[in-house]
Amino acid sequence: MSGSAPEGPSGGGAGGGALLVVGDVVTDVVARHRGPLASGTDTVAVIRTLPGGAGANVACWAAHWGCADVRLLGRVGAESVAWHEQALSAGGVRPLLVVDPLASTGTVICLVDTDAAAERTFLTDSGASLRLAPADWSDCLLDGVGRLHLSGYLLFSESGRALVRTASGAARARGIPVSLDPASAGFLVELGLHRFLSLVADVDVLLPSRDEARLLTGVSDGEDAAAELSRRVPLVVAKQGADGALVAREGAVLARVPATPATPRDTTGAGDAFTGAFLAALLAGVDAVGAAAEGCRAGARAVERVGGRPPTPEEATATTTDRAIRAG
Repeated sequence: MSGSAPEGPSGGGAGGGALLVVGDVVTDVVARHRGPLASGTDTVAVIRTLPGGAGANVACWAAHWGCADVRLLGRVGAESVAWHEQALSAGGVRPLLVVDPLASTGTVICLVDTDAAAERTFLTDSGASLRLAPADWSDCLLDGVGRLHLSGYLLFSESGRALVRTASGAARARGIPVSLDPASAGFLVELGLHRFLSLVADVDVLLPSRDEARLLTGVSDGEDAAAELSRRVPLVVAKQGADGALVAREGAVLARVPATPATPRDTTGAGDAFTGAFLAALLAGVDAVGAAAEGCRAGARAVERVGGRPPTPEEATATTTDRAIRAG
């Protein structure tokens, strides 16, 4: 497969319909440092400003993994709308961005410790993304859509929760399956577990991390937590990081999918990559276990890159050309 070709199953937009993602678009400031931060003084770091946001990352990875029609509804500030639209379009995503007249685009500072398996810490200012609301929705957004995916960050504002109810209800009326990624264990605690579970009552697929599944169930064992969640949601695909993923239905774990080996540089967006590839595979007709394996492959690709997005075709072509020149 050439560097510019999409990875994963082909046909994600043919027959299965489009993927509509509703969620956050933010600007990531990624600071890669080595070892503990030096309190009260300087810490040497390599810093890059990149397009990000869980919803936007999922959409880009789905397109990269072969889904031919990916759409993203999000809300950004006027100061960076053109930059974000260009980045999404370059990644194969159709941007449906609402420009907020009052708030700036959200910003996330990602502190990546290169001495700790590239583990990251986030400082989050959600900005305009928290103001995405039912007024930004139209049922015609679902025309031609085979799956609706909702970023869990929508649940952390009142307008976002209202939008989740509106969008999922419209999808349900059309028989379109709905998936959701809880997004943040820290924010889940603030939201309240019972409130979260009531908000996802109509979701068909839940894609939590291991920590999120444990938090949502109060069960310490990752497999037991995934199984317990699947009593509430028809399909649970619990991401286990370096341990792969678990697929659970009706109170039982059906499959343990191994991780794809990788050397991590930055774990930012690894879960988003998993989700995007998983959804692309489902739309291509792959079953849940096979789709989870595609998700693990994408997660491995993600941790070997800086930032939460896959390479654009132009970036991949440039990298391939550079390698050829050096080899020659």
